[in-house]
Amino acid sequence: MEKIAFTMTLLAGNEAEYKKRHDEIWPELVIELKNAGVSDYSIFHEPSSNTLFAVLKRTNDHKMDDLPLTPIVKKWWAFMSDIMETNADNSPIVTPIEQVFHLD
Repeated sequence: MEKIAFTMTLLAGNEAEYKKRHDEIWPELVIELKNAGVSDYSIFHEPSSNTLFAVLKRTNDHKMDDLPLTPIVKKWWAFMSDIMETNADNSPIVTPIEQVFHLD
């Protein structure tokens, strides 16, 4: 199992909507993420910068690289594109974060 983290940026004024959409996450998206080897996925919001900090675990044989090709992920990205900074294909602009410390 591998743990990864990354940041994304929420557009100002969309904090409640972002939380609402994730509180109502589509079951088929959850299935797709789990089938790709993703688990223990959390997203935190830092309000002064509107930075979203995400951390998740994935299996060693994960298929996360295939997620952008799936229709449900593309649909989710389009659904979220009005409240986040995104690329031209609606995927969120993601900045990977390197782990520098871990206490188990």
